[in-house]
Amino acid sequence: MAVEIRNTGRYTYEKTRKDRYGDVKVTSDIRLGAIIRDIAIGIGSIVVLGFSFFTVGEGERGVVTRFGEAQYQVGPGLHFKAPFIDGVRKIEIRERKTVEDLAAATKNQLPVTATVSVNWTASADAVMDIYKKYGSLGQFQERILDPKLREAAKAAIGKFNADELIRDRQAATAEVLAILTDLMAGYPVSVNSPQIENVALPEVYMKSVLEKEQARENAAREQYNLERQRLESLQTVQTAEAQRDALKAQADGNAYKVRTEAEAEADATRLRKAAEAQGIRDVEKALAANPLFIEYTRAQRWNGQLPQTMMGQDTDVLMSVK
Repeated sequence: MAVEIRNTGRYTYEKTRKDRYGDVKVTSDIRLGAIIRDIAIGIGSIVVLGFSFFTVGEGERGVVTRFGEAQYQVGPGLHFKAPFIDGVRKIEIRERKTVEDLAAATKNQLPVTATVSVNWTASADAVMDIYKKYGSLGQFQERILDPKLREAAKAAIGKFNADELIRDRQAATAEVLAILTDLMAGYPVSVNSPQIENVALPEVYMKSVLEKEQARENAAREQYNLERQRLESLQTVQTAEAQRDALKAQADGNAYKVRTEAEAEADATRLRKAAEAQGIRDVEKALAANPLFIEYTRAQRWNGQLPQTMMGQDTDVLMSVK
C-alpha cells in the first residue's frame, strides 16, 4: 500500500492511499503540531512583550536593575527594559510619616515619655543612591531615620524644663526640627513638621504643674483687671481733659468774638467821629470862603413850604399867616 502526504494549508494536509487493487483513498487531516507550535510562539511573544515594558506612577521613581545590579533610574510613564534580565524596583517619593515612642529626661531631670513624629520625603534625584545603599525606604527609615529622630527628640526635650515642655510645646518641636535637620544633612531626604504628643510626666509633678499654671492664670487675670481699670481711669481723665479743653476753646472763641466786635465798633465810632469833625471843618472853611454858604444850605434843605407862623414886633405876639 502506497501512501502520499500533501500539505493543503498551514494547519491541514491530505493523505492519499492506494491499495493493491489500485483503488485510491484521499483523507484530510489537521496538523495539530503546527497549531500547538504557533500557539506556543504567540504566547511566548506576549510574555516577552509583557516583560519588556513597565510603567512608573506619579509620586514614584523606578530603578532598573540587570541581574540585581542597579543601572539607572526613570521617572513616571511607560518604559522599556530587556526582558528576563532586567528588573525594576519602584521607590515612592511622596511625603511619609514616621512615629517613635521614647523615654527621655527634661532639663530639670524629670523622666518623661512622649510620642514623636516627623514627616519626611526622599529626594527624587537620589532614588538610585537610596536603593544602592539601603535597598528600600523601609530599610532607610529603620536604620537611619528612626535612630536620628530619637536622638534629636531626646536632645531637644533635655533643653526644656518640664513646665516649659507642657506650656510651650511649639518651641520644643522647633528644637527637634533644628537638631534633626542637622543630623540628616548628609542624607538624601528632607524632614518637616515634627510633633511631640502624649507627653507624660510623674503624677505628683503634673499635679504641682497644674497648680502652678492655675496660679499663673489667676495672676494674669488679676493683672488684666488692673490694667483694664487703669485704662478706664485714663480714659475718664482724658475725657475730662477733652471736655475742659473744649470749654476753654469755646470761652476763648466767645472772648475773641466779643473783643473783635468791640474793636470793630470802636473803629466805626472813631471813623464816624472823624468824618463828623472833617465835615465841621469843611463847613467852617466854606463859611470862611463864602458867607452866603448858610443861605445855600438852607435853600437845599427847604421843602418848598412857607412858614405857618411869624413873630410880630412884640416878641410875645405869635401871628398865624394861614
